[in-house]
Amino acid sequence: MQRIAQSPVRTLAVALLAHATFVATLAAPAAAQANVAPTNDAPNPYTTIAGWAKMPEGRSWGSTSAVDIDRDGTSIWVAERCGANNCVGSSLDPVLKFDASGTMVAHFGAGMILSPHGITVDRQGNVWVVDCACTIGGGGRRGAAAPPPSGPPAGHQIFKFSPDGKLLMTLGKAGGAREPDYFMEPNAVLVAPNGDIYVAEGHSSRPATDSTPASPARVLKFSNDGKLIASWGKWGKGPDDFDQPHALAMDSKGRLFVGDRGNNRIKIFDQSGKLLDTWYQFSRPSGIFIDAKDNIYVADSESGSVNKPRTDWKRGIRVGRVADGKVTAFIPDPAENPPSTSSAEGVAVDKNGVIYGAEVGQKALRRYQKQ
Repeated sequence: MQRIAQSPVRTLAVALLAHATFVATLAAPAAAQANVAPTNDAPNPYTTIAGWAKMPEGRSWGSTSAVDIDRDGTSIWVAERCGANNCVGSSLDPVLKFDASGTMVAHFGAGMILSPHGITVDRQGNVWVVDCACTIGGGGRRGAAAPPPSGPPAGHQIFKFSPDGKLLMTLGKAGGAREPDYFMEPNAVLVAPNGDIYVAEGHSSRPATDSTPASPARVLKFSNDGKLIASWGKWGKGPDDFDQPHALAMDSKGRLFVGDRGNNRIKIFDQSGKLLDTWYQFSRPSGIFIDAKDNIYVADSESGSVNKPRTDWKRGIRVGRVADGKVTAFIPDPAENPPSTSSAEGVAVDKNGVIYGAEVGQKALRRYQKQ
């Protein structure tokens, strides 16, 4: 049989076609995931309990996105915005602790925090509070970074407090700073079991222009004494980018879950920043919590009427499993067509499986118990 020699040009064309087919095959699952059908139909086995947390006489709730569980497993820490949407000029303590009955048992932080946004409790019981400063002046979900008001505090920092309110550490430059310094609108903080500190930065959503840089959008990793170890990410819409990395959580295997809210997905990393997986089935994540049994709870406060491109996704809290990413329960937002953020933005779950949702729009802390 006679073998016909192929020209170099044809050989190159065949090789390029094969490579393109291979790349397309790799990209197909990611594209399919990005177009998953809305997960709105999971059962809701929870009863909603509003108004259980008792504020002192004469004090009302402000916007609230920061909630976590004390190391005792049942008490709840909240950082609320002083009866409004920020604490500028307020003499109120924004950091509050409630016992499981809803009675306030501790409070501190007056005059230190402009706009509490995230909170986490480490294994020693210390309380870390994120001052995003993103609800001051021109800052916000779509706007430019907010200028600090005159005089201290200046925002854009993270504070580590002892359980009785003693300031133990401050991360970030007062008033904000861009890389290589930090932070500009930090959103969330997480302390790993080994003491490493992870911060998600960048609350605005803005591409670069001729006159302004893109919004910051990255994850930073610090040692337990506050020294920067690594950072990764930039603002964008690509598979390796972030747009409002808004929430952080870690599972029992030490994988870091980042709520990439502006891109409607959760990105999963190892602790060195290597991307392991990307999930779209939990919709637009504002808050993430993973319990000791590796159940995952994701608060979506911006789908539906709040975000017109996502009218087919409902707002609420989706519950699932870290093992397979399946959504097993859904607590829907009872509000049908609110114009702005609605339902829980922050979420935490106590050792008994009771869910707490911190709400910015409704200015509330709700409790959800299984029926």
